Amino acid sequence: MPIFDRIMRSIRYIWADKRRQRPPCRCRARPTATGAAGHRACGRTHCRKIMKGSAVTQRFPLLLGLFLGASLAGRGDAFAQQGSAALTVAVEAPAEREWPETVPASGWMKPWHEAISAAEIGGLRITDILVDVGSVVTKGQPLAQLADDTVRADLRKEEASLATSKADLAKAQANAERARRMKGSGALSDEKIIEYLSTEQTAMAGVESAQALVEGQKIKLSQTTIVAVDDGLVTSRSAQLGAVVTSGTELFRLVRQQRIEWQAEVSARYRPFIKEGLTALIDGPAGQQMRGTVRLVAPTVSTDTGRTLVYVSLPAGSQPPIGFYATGRIKLRVTPAVAVPETALVARDGIYYVFTIDAEERVRRVRVKTGRRNDGEVEIVSGLARSAMVVTTGAAFLSDGALVRVAGETR
Repeated sequence: MPIFDRIMRSIRYIWADKRRQRPPCRCRARPTATGAAGHRACGRTHCRKIMKGSAVTQRFPLLLGLFLGASLAGRGDAFAQQGSAALTVAVEAPAEREWPETVPASGWMKPWHEAISAAEIGGLRITDILVDVGSVVTKGQPLAQLADDTVRADLRKEEASLATSKADLAKAQANAERARRMKGSGALSDEKIIEYLSTEQTAMAGVESAQALVEGQKIKLSQTTIVAVDDGLVTSRSAQLGAVVTSGTELFRLVRQQRIEWQAEVSARYRPFIKEGLTALIDGPAGQQMRGTVRLVAPTVSTDTGRTLVYVSLPAGSQPPIGFYATGRIKLRVTPAVAVPETALVARDGIYYVFTIDAEERVRRVRVKTGRRNDGEVEIVSGLARSAMVVTTGAAFLSDGALVRVAGETR
């Protein structure tokens, strides 16, 4: 309720109490000779004074209320004028920066290269699994073991065949040597000599064949141990204990050398400006910022999205999760920028404003167009004079034309 109404109500209550306490008229107190009661206003001098005083006193609350209301209104304006200047703000001039032009990009974190460890021999059962998803492995490290009983038996069989072939070769070499010594003596016919020499050659070939079979069985025996093909991080395991594998079955998948890259999509119109070696800034999963280097720009543009892929290599120490969708930007050339702190911006109905201060310490709201952002500052593309003083703190609580006090000034 306004203060004027409250004052008027209080005065009326007080005056009503006074009226109830007023003594009655004398003529009303004394009955007439006929016994009738006195008049409310008998017209005597006493009653006329009472009625006149009553009319004056009825106007008094109204006059008093108007006077008090005018006084309080004047004081309220003075208080309001004094309170509008109570907000203290900080101001500074726009700064000139050298910022790189950036290209917005977004894409998935994917392995640089993947490697697959598969079974090279079929029909064998998995007897042991040595690693799991998330394991860091080195090249040649065992990952799983297959049953090797039948392979070892075949190896022993081939080794026995090799021994037999070597014995046959020794016999054939002895006969061939004797035939060479008797050649021309007439003790052996030329046909028999040729037969001995041919048998020697056949035996030598048999030994080589048996040796090859033994080496083949040794290779099969080594293939019963599934090993890592490169250093990396195991990201998938399809091997199951007791499963009988076939040749070529994928058992493990790993990220080579634990290298992860950002496969960013950019608009095709930026493709001519992106070169190998440019720096990319990527927003990480925990809010941290990662730096990468452009490794390759795809030679094609997607016909569905009109965007092209940019492959960005990440530092060895950073290992964001594979499959994480990240946003970022790629730095191009460096150009000047007029920047103000982000705290100076006020967004209203989707439009950005800043407040400038004049010589009378009154603020003016100025509509601006923003551009790049960097380290807590934002570029002002248009709408702001470079010589203006911009309010940097408390701008959200200001209105156009408000009187403020600049921090650090004395009065």
